[in-house]
Amino acid sequence: MLQVGSENSRPIYLHYEDLGKGKPVILLHGWPLNHQSWELQVPELVARGHRVITYCRRGFGQSSKPSTGYDYDTLAEDLHKLITHLDLREVTLVGFSMGTGEVARYLSTYGDERISRAVFISGILPALLKDDDNPEGIDGKIFDEMIREIKQDRFAFMQKFFNDFYGHGLINISEVSNAVKDFSWSVACQASPIATVNCVESWYEDFRNDISKIKVPCLVIHGSGDKITPLKNTGLRLKQMLPRCRYVELEGAPHGLIVSHAQEVNARLVDFLRPEALRHEESALIPH
Repeated sequence: MLQVGSENSRPIYLHYEDLGKGKPVILLHGWPLNHQSWELQVPELVARGHRVITYCRRGFGQSSKPSTGYDYDTLAEDLHKLITHLDLREVTLVGFSMGTGEVARYLSTYGDERISRAVFISGILPALLKDDDNPEGIDGKIFDEMIREIKQDRFAFMQKFFNDFYGHGLINISEVSNAVKDFSWSVACQASPIATVNCVESWYEDFRNDISKIKVPCLVIHGSGDKITPLKNTGLRLKQMLPRCRYVELEGAPHGLIVSHAQEVNARLVDFLRPEALRHEESALIPH
């Protein structure tokens, strides 16, 4: 446990796990899950010689569940405190879904002195909320309805949500077993009700300015069948804003592709983490 703050008389702790040896990789989970969502990535990365750190975002899993701090500035600060507490260097940040915002905000705020690479999987970038300045975003009424349903019956909402989370494109086909969806539901139910709602509101954040400050080699992975953060609103736009990124589009893959398409995702991660791959990516960032 790492204390990252306090609320009234009680400390706010982050629960984290630190496994393996080698160059550090930090995996940032999506909403409304916790560090357990990386179950299919951690053993593979450790076996490949990486030190793998996972943690529960505040409000989720075994971390403290305060009433505040679910904005991206605070969440990035929590990540920064973990990195400095462990004195990590040459870190690869891997964000999934909501976690991609923390990666972008961290790099924008704290720079890349300790960071060597960044990975964005099923991301929410560059800006989800549709408005006059962001016509390619998603109608805010969708988020408003999500919040209304969560407040009314959080557990029923999560059952429906994970059908889409693991659902295949426009066809109502599940990419995972019912047992996986049941487990994801049980994990989501552990989250703080306040955190569950407030994190949805945090998705209104515009990360375009953050993205413009990212200079490290990047990998973007997105599924063409993503129902939660549709490819045209997110992954394809991020690819355009990071023209030198390594871009991987998995045909038909749903939002929860770190489970449904774990083998493909792991292979891409392992390849991107190779030292020789980093040298190649860095050379591509140097103007010729």
